[in-house]
Amino acid sequence: MALIGLVSGLAGFVKVRYLIDKAIIDNIVFRCHYRVTSAILFLCCIIVTANNLIGDPISCINDGAVPGHVINTYCWITYTFTLPHQQGQPKGSYVAHPGLGNYVDQEDAPRYHSYYQWVPFMLFFQGILFYIPHWIWKNWEEGKVRMISDGMRGALIGPKENRRDKVNRLVQYIMDTLHMHNFYAAGYFLCEALNFANVVGNIFFMDLFLGGAFLSYGTDVIRFSGMNQENRTDPMIAVFPRMTKCTFHKYGASGSLQKHDALCVLALNILNEKIYIFLWFWLIVLAVMSGIVLLYSSALVVLPSMRELVLKWHFRVGTQNEVAILNRKTQIGDFLLLHLLSQNMNMMVYGEVLNELCNKMYNGNNLPTAPSTLELSPIYPSEKLSKMGRETEA
Repeated sequence: MALIGLVSGLAGFVKVRYLIDKAIIDNIVFRCHYRVTSAILFLCCIIVTANNLIGDPISCINDGAVPGHVINTYCWITYTFTLPHQQGQPKGSYVAHPGLGNYVDQEDAPRYHSYYQWVPFMLFFQGILFYIPHWIWKNWEEGKVRMISDGMRGALIGPKENRRDKVNRLVQYIMDTLHMHNFYAAGYFLCEALNFANVVGNIFFMDLFLGGAFLSYGTDVIRFSGMNQENRTDPMIAVFPRMTKCTFHKYGASGSLQKHDALCVLALNILNEKIYIFLWFWLIVLAVMSGIVLLYSSALVVLPSMRELVLKWHFRVGTQNEVAILNRKTQIGDFLLLHLLSQNMNMMVYGEVLNELCNKMYNGNNLPTAPSTLELSPIYPSEKLSKMGRETEA
């Protein structure tokens, strides 16, 4: 029940935070980083800390010379180990469990496992890392798209007479700030590059955390599933062993040093192996998508012809000449602003905005005007704006 409460709290956070009506300021791959991936990592963090799913995360048995709670605590806060040279040996006849068996000190190098203490902390930390680029972009963007598209977002549209004034004000704002959005666009493309660097960096970060076993983890599991069942070694057990050994030293009654070996059941690894195989596939897919989006954004920056194709796709009611005018008169920052507006508006309303913008650009109506009230209208009531206008005229 405690787990259900925690997961419900996370679901409630996602619902309140993301499903309300607000402006879209990025693309779907960008949202996969801070919405989907962060939520997955936080959920996994909750799961691995919920002891009621698997019981005690570690349970060790020994010859009885050391109390059970002492050996459990000791092996949890220090480390356990397996023997790589015993992997793949026949279970029950040669070894007790995969990776466990006889070994000689200074000759057989054991493989130590202490990561399991840090798994929930690492998952939580990585969830924060995937949210940081969105936080940077959100503060860089400062609510510009939400503010200038206020009253025009959504699929529902009203009568043309009611939205004409809003369209004219939006177009006038774009004309007044033409060629002034390049720094705005630089922030967006920087955060896209951060997304790509973040997902690739996290893949190598996990590989370092798991002792160099993560990069090939998914391919090893795929190869294992296609092997003969009689002659295969599960890579998930090699990376996340369920049975390990632990050595405890203490002094005997005569003061001599005694060594006690214990077998430890790492029940937590039954969850860790599933979590990390899912994360391997998800991060690989996300890295590929982020790389494609970064290449696409780079093409938009350096190739005006690419921007013209995108404008043509969104401005389907416009003529070839109108699209050419828009592409010729705008820079990359203006294009990004128009692109983000297209994600927030009905196609008909967006077409009216671009059509009016083309008319103004074609007629050369790009003279500086008085400061636009577009940014003030969501804050001040219309009566106050009218009063401000009369005071200005006076």
